[in-house]
Amino acid sequence: MNILNILEEIEKVDGEIYERLSPRRNAMKDFFNMGKKISLAALPLAMGSMFQKAYGQTNPSSVTDVLNFALALEYLEFNFYDRALSVANSTYIPTGAPRNAITTIRDHEKAHVALFRGALKIATTDAPAYTYADYDFTAGGAFGDVDTNYSTFLKVALAFEDTGVRAFKGQATILKGMPVLTTALQVHSVEARHASHIRQMVSANVVGASGLKPWIAYTPNGNDTGVAGVNDSYKGEENTKQAGIEIIGINGFAGVTQTIAAESFDETLMGSDVKKIANLFIKTANKKFPVT
Repeated sequence: MNILNILEEIEKVDGEIYERLSPRRNAMKDFFNMGKKISLAALPLAMGSMFQKAYGQTNPSSVTDVLNFALALEYLEFNFYDRALSVANSTYIPTGAPRNAITTIRDHEKAHVALFRGALKIATTDAPAYTYADYDFTAGGAFGDVDTNYSTFLKVALAFEDTGVRAFKGQATILKGMPVLTTALQVHSVEARHASHIRQMVSANVVGASGLKPWIAYTPNGNDTGVAGVNDSYKGEENTKQAGIEIIGINGFAGVTQTIAAESFDETLMGSDVKKIANLFIKTANKKFPVT
């Protein structure tokens, strides 16, 4: 583990990480001295203490649950992209801009994993360290050629990214008033950019998807991707009410159509729904999410 590289990646997500700890020069000096004094095995705990300093005191159990949940989702995305970029499975992602984009997104997910591991003070916590072997990215055969077909890969990537964006919003109320909420929102905004970029990649490369918008467009069931197998990821996106107020034609503005009303607001996805979706891709029984 190269702690400086991890911190540089985290800085891309949370630009204020050094200021949260101490001025950058002092922080880098502390990290350098720490690296000379402690063993590799002790680094996760040491990072945990630093993240506790950066993001607040010991987390309440509800917040820890949210962070574990977020960590598991980031592991899922990281392993998905990392596998796709591996030597054995690399030929179906075109070189150039497509491969560079997927590599960048993979590296962001890696930084998110490191960030949440640090916030949870992982080496002794019960948050699972997911590896590729824990997943079935075909979802039981629903996406059987995901490891060889670029179009299928992009469809699954889009479902993951859109789900992740909605999942973060669904957990935000639990983090209300906690310093870590700021960082969760910063991760959320990066995930939203991932989703928008993947949507544009799908539009350019998937047959029949050339009209896909960078945001979730209105359809009667919320799913604008045309992929029936991911309907649950878009549950509720057809909603045209906000705070109990109907947005269609609000205040007499005829231009606020059903499509505009639905597309102008992104909906949350609650934890129980996200867990059901994630469990479709997790094959290790004891690492599946308990769904109540």
